[in-house]
Amino acid sequence: MFGNYLIGLREGLEASLVVCILIAYLVKTGNRRQLPPVWAGVGIAVGLSLAFGALLQFGSSTLTFQAKEALGGSLSLLSVALVTWMVFWMRRTARHLRTELHGKLDAALAVGTGALVVTSFLAVGREGLETSLFIWTAVQATGDGVRPLIGAILGLATSVVLGWLFYKGALKINLAKFFRWTGAMLVAVAAGVLAYGIHDLQEADFLPGLHRLAFDISTTIPPDSWYGTLLKGVFNFQPDPTVLQVVVWALYVVPVMVLFLLPERTRRTAPAPVAR
Repeated sequence: MFGNYLIGLREGLEASLVVCILIAYLVKTGNRRQLPPVWAGVGIAVGLSLAFGALLQFGSSTLTFQAKEALGGSLSLLSVALVTWMVFWMRRTARHLRTELHGKLDAALAVGTGALVVTSFLAVGREGLETSLFIWTAVQATGDGVRPLIGAILGLATSVVLGWLFYKGALKINLAKFFRWTGAMLVAVAAGVLAYGIHDLQEADFLPGLHRLAFDISTTIPPDSWYGTLLKGVFNFQPDPTVLQVVVWALYVVPVMVLFLLPERTRRTAPAPVAR
């Protein structure tokens, strides 16, 4: 549940901040009449994200076991790739997000109403589709369709409140630090989703080694215990992973976490020599 709350919070806050920046800029520049197209784009993006999530849920329910495992495993790998790209992209652009959006909005205002709809749709839609995909794979991993969904809804609700406070000026957020540390937690969550996806592909006979276990600590950490449930809900922890799952998990989480936590290099321009 916490992992899905984190997904909902982070992705929702990205979308909320984008919407707040767009609205604040239009109001500040005297373009309040252009707010309806922005809200239209946001509404279309939200509707598309919900439709995508429903398609994943109801479309997969008609598949055979092997086909469902293959779909779940493939989408798990895709969601991990998207989340990994997202956390690195946001780490790089968090400090300059406002300036970048202002530039896009100026260009859209010059083109017309349709461009404003498209700009707000693209700004929010990416986060919405990523959220739907990642939450769906997390639900499949835990086998519990209620708690992950509740966690995601609570995260989204929290992000809306934080976005509103940010817009009103009642809350100051260090975006760089926020996205850095939530990104690190998401890398750990994504590693669990990746291991789950590998197990799904093994069950679908796409990958070998389904019965070759790396270890089995089910007696130490029972899956139905409160701490076993907590570890599974947060990190998709499995007490009896296969060798391939452990290898892929380690090959992902170690280099990605190290690269993500490394301090960013700042480019410094060497001073020009003084002519004498």
